[in-house]
Amino acid sequence: MIDMECVQFHPTGMVWPLSVRGILVTEGVRGDGGVLRNSEGRRFMFDYIPPMFAAETADTEEEGDRWYEDHINNRRPPELLPRDEVARSINSEVKAGRGTPHGGVYLDIASRRAAEYIRRRLPSMYHQFMELAGVDITREAMEIGPTCHYIMGGVKVDAESAATRVPGLFAAGEVAAGLHGANRLGGNSLSDLIVFGRRAGIGAAEYVAGGDVAHGFVDAEVEEAVADALAPFERTEGENPYDIQRDLQDMMQMNVGIIRTAAEIDDAIEKLEGFAQRVRQVRVTGGRAYNPGWNLATDLPSMITVSRSTALGARDRHESRGGHTREDFPKADPEYGTFNLATSAPDGHWDGPYVTERSPLLAIPDELRALLEEAK
Repeated sequence: MIDMECVQFHPTGMVWPLSVRGILVTEGVRGDGGVLRNSEGRRFMFDYIPPMFAAETADTEEEGDRWYEDHINNRRPPELLPRDEVARSINSEVKAGRGTPHGGVYLDIASRRAAEYIRRRLPSMYHQFMELAGVDITREAMEIGPTCHYIMGGVKVDAESAATRVPGLFAAGEVAAGLHGANRLGGNSLSDLIVFGRRAGIGAAEYVAGGDVAHGFVDAEVEEAVADALAPFERTEGENPYDIQRDLQDMMQMNVGIIRTAAEIDDAIEKLEGFAQRVRQVRVTGGRAYNPGWNLATDLPSMITVSRSTALGARDRHESRGGHTREDFPKADPEYGTFNLATSAPDGHWDGPYVTERSPLLAIPDELRALLEEAK
C-alpha cells in the first residue's frame, strides 16, 4: 500500500450518540448561519484565521453575521474557512480541554435561526439528527467533530489496468491509491470510479482471456481461513469486538489524527501491538446468520492493518503535505514530493512485521504534462 498517511478529514461529523458517530453534517449548516462554539460557549474560529485567508475572512462576529445578508460588502465568517483549516481548529480546541463531554465541539444554529427556517433550509439535517440521534437541531446545538472522510492512500495499482501486485486482483476507487496525490479535490472520487472502474474491468477481463488464471486452490489455506473466521465463536473468554473498535478509533483519532507529532505517532505504533493481541482474543456470541458482531470481528484484522500502515507512513513522512500534517515538520519538503511511502507485510500476515520504503513517483506522460502546461 502507498500514501496511507494521507487521510482527508471532514470538520463536522456527528460525535454523539455513538451509534451515529462519524455521519457527516453538511457544510450547509454553517453556510446558513450555524457557528462553532467550544465548551465555554465561545465562537473560537476567530482565533484560528490563517494569514493567507485573513484578507477575505471577517475578524469580528458582527461582520461575520452581516455576511449572511450581504455577501458583497462583508467578509465571510471563519466558520466557512476550508475544511482542513476548520478541522484543525476544532482539533486544537478539543486537545486544549475546551471540547464537549464526548470529544467534539458544538455546532449551533438553533440560537441563530428560527425553527421554521431551519426545517425549510436544512430538512435532511433536521431529520438526520431527530431520527438517528434524538436531537432537535431547532432547539439545541449539535455535538460534532472532525471525522475521517476520504483516504488518498490505498493499494498500489498499475495505472493502465488497475492491477495490483497480487496476480488476478484488481482495485479501483478509494481502495486504490496514486491518483489523488496527498489531498483529493472535491468530486474527483466519482470521476475516479468511472475511469478506473472501467480500466479495472477491462484489465480483469483481459487477464481471464489470457488464460493465466488459477484453476484451483490449496485446501489447507481455505481451511485455515475458515478456522480463523470461526475462532471467535469457540472462545469461552475474550473481548467484545465493539469495545476493541471503539478503543482503536479513539486512540487513532488522538494520536494519528489531523495534527501529528513524533511522540504521539510512536505511542500509537506501540499501542497497536497491544490492539493486535486483543484482536487475537476477540469473542462473539450468537449465530452465524446476520451477526454484525461477527462481521466486525472478521474486519478487525484489516482495521489493524490500515491503522499500522497509516501510523508508519505518518512516522516516516517528515513534512506536512495535503491531508498529512506534522506539527514538528510544519512545511512541505521538496524531497518528499518525489516518492510515495509504500508499506508491505513481507510474510503476508496482518499481525506480522511491516516494512516501509520509498517508492519513486511515476513520470508524468508527455501528453499529460503538455495539458498541465497549457492549463497554467
